[in-house]
Amino acid sequence: MPNSSANASNDRRRPRPIGLNLEGHVPIELLQLTNLVSLDLSSSSSASNSYFPPPPALLLSIENPPLFLPLLARNLRNLRALDMSSVNISSEIPQEFSYMSSLRSLHLKNCYLIGEFPSSVFMILNLQSIKLDHNPELRGELPVFYIKNSMQVLSLLETSFSGTIPDSIGNLKDLVSLTLSESSFSGRIPSSLGELSNLSSLVLFSNGLIGEVPSSIVNLKQLTIFSVGYNKLRGNFPSGLLNLTKLRGIDLGSNEFTDFLPPNIGQLAKLEAIFASSNLFTGSVPASLFQISSLTHIYLEDNQFSDILGLENISMLPNLQYLFLHSKSFKICSPVDFNVFSSLKQLVGLALSSIPLSTANITSDSDFSSQFRYVYLSGCNITEFPEFIRDQRNLDSLDLSNNNIKGQLPDWLWRQEELQVVKLSNNSLSGFDGSLKVVTGSQINVLDLSSNAFQGPLFIPSTSITYLFVSNNNFTGEVPQLICGLTSPTIIDISNNNFHGYIPRCLGTNMSSLTDLNLHNTQLHYIGDFHDYGYYTSVVLMNKGVSMALERILTIYTAIDFSVNRIHGEVSESVGLLKELHVLNLSRNAFSGHIPSSLVNLTALESLDLSQNKLSGEIPPKLGDLSSLGWVQYHKDICGVIHAPTSLPVSEEEDEEEEEEEEGLSWIAAGIGFAPGIVFGLTIGYIVASHKHEWFMKIFGRNKHSFTHRSHSPKH
Repeated sequence: MPNSSANASNDRRRPRPIGLNLEGHVPIELLQLTNLVSLDLSSSSSASNSYFPPPPALLLSIENPPLFLPLLARNLRNLRALDMSSVNISSEIPQEFSYMSSLRSLHLKNCYLIGEFPSSVFMILNLQSIKLDHNPELRGELPVFYIKNSMQVLSLLETSFSGTIPDSIGNLKDLVSLTLSESSFSGRIPSSLGELSNLSSLVLFSNGLIGEVPSSIVNLKQLTIFSVGYNKLRGNFPSGLLNLTKLRGIDLGSNEFTDFLPPNIGQLAKLEAIFASSNLFTGSVPASLFQISSLTHIYLEDNQFSDILGLENISMLPNLQYLFLHSKSFKICSPVDFNVFSSLKQLVGLALSSIPLSTANITSDSDFSSQFRYVYLSGCNITEFPEFIRDQRNLDSLDLSNNNIKGQLPDWLWRQEELQVVKLSNNSLSGFDGSLKVVTGSQINVLDLSSNAFQGPLFIPSTSITYLFVSNNNFTGEVPQLICGLTSPTIIDISNNNFHGYIPRCLGTNMSSLTDLNLHNTQLHYIGDFHDYGYYTSVVLMNKGVSMALERILTIYTAIDFSVNRIHGEVSESVGLLKELHVLNLSRNAFSGHIPSSLVNLTALESLDLSQNKLSGEIPPKLGDLSSLGWVQYHKDICGVIHAPTSLPVSEEEDEEEEEEEEGLSWIAAGIGFAPGIVFGLTIGYIVASHKHEWFMKIFGRNKHSFTHRSHSPKH
């Protein structure tokens, strides 16, 4: 019989891996275990599919990194595997790590690393896997790689690594997965990548790479994922990809690729996803694309395609989940029968904007996917509200703008429990069907009903609305008190309607979240002091006859425009409390009395328009001391001289006919602290565009060895 006592003794001496589930600080006593070969301190969050890591306060942490890390490198020389992913290190990695010659894997994802990563760590001869993902403050460059190198997995996702991808990358003959995405790499993609015959995943998206994709990629016969989106690449579709029969995912999106998609793209029989949006591709979408039965994601939007071939065969893609084809360049004469999409039962996102559709064959028996989350059918010549929307339970975003839809909005639309974005502008809708009561549980965040034919009272279906656009209709009556029930509005635009009564006081006193309020041409009366409106970064900007750089309007102005209303009474002295005001337009109202002397307190004021009112008296003499003031327009009954320190355009009002000619220019201003493009990127474009980045992260960034598809939250 073997000596069980001796076996037990040998077993105790044999080095073992240790995996710990700790809270608080990593005990420094661990570093006394000098025979450790594997140490795993990673948290469960690092292994999850969540893109957003937990905050550092919730992570296991190292109490004194400058002491702990060098000591770890010196004491644990036998370590072959070190995983501290999702441990809050918040420090630099010391040079001593490059002396850990036994290391085969080093995983430091989401560790809040900072400073310069020592490039010599990449040169550890036995190192097979290094993952430094999700350390955005971590800087560094790739070294010159030696021929004798064991690297199989190199992943730098969401870091601040920069410089070029070295030609010596071709020396990593064992490399299976290369991820250098969401970093700051520049220069060209080296042709030496074609020497990596074992490479399965190549992910380079979101850098500053230029030039063309090297033809040497034709040699990457094992490649399953090719992702170079969000760079500055140009040239034609990389023809070498057509010979890589194992490809499951192609990402060329947001580059400068030109010419045609290859007509024989259908030979990529295992392709599951193609991202080629936001390029300069021309010609026709090839028919063979719709014959790849494995496809689940097709994103070809925002190119310069003129036609789509073979779309009638879309039913050959039973697993298709996302189809994004919209483009303003299409010149399709014959409408596409919308029924061709009824067989796609897995469809979650459908974007066909600017493609003419025929809904004539849709009947009550038409059975569309009930999985829709995103439906974008803007400018598709639709004349009736699509009935299939009624059956959706997961719908998040609906865009039916720029169509010819008439009649009333169905009341079942507001009962879509997951619906957050509704864009119905530029139709001929005239009213609301059913009860005009707030729908309990509604999550609508964006509602755009502008430029329709709505009449009667304004209906606000949800208190969760953040962006409300109802301009250019024929709404009448008072502004509904329901508007005061909005929980955290950011923009309210009710301009160019026929409301009457008073501006609700709540719009000035109870809504600290409100940044833009447009009441232009609403015939509303104003009550209260100007300081009631001090929360806003802008309240309708409409400058008539004033030459201003629009870039400045969109980024730094704080503005109030109450022009073209029926506001009467005196201009309150409290206007002088708005210290950040750059533009003040009170023209074409019924203000009377004197110009308040407190205007001289508005030291940032650049434009002042008081014309077409009933003001009288003298101009405050110190108004000329405002060095920032570049334009003044006032009523001709006002007297006095502005002694300006610089040349200041001062104008008396012109005849009313001339004023009418200038009425057309109206802008919503985003003021100080309001990032340019946020609102119009959310409403004029599709509300849903930053998550496209997240799709690439989930599909191409999270899984390096296999292409997976999950539910997404698209934005475009």
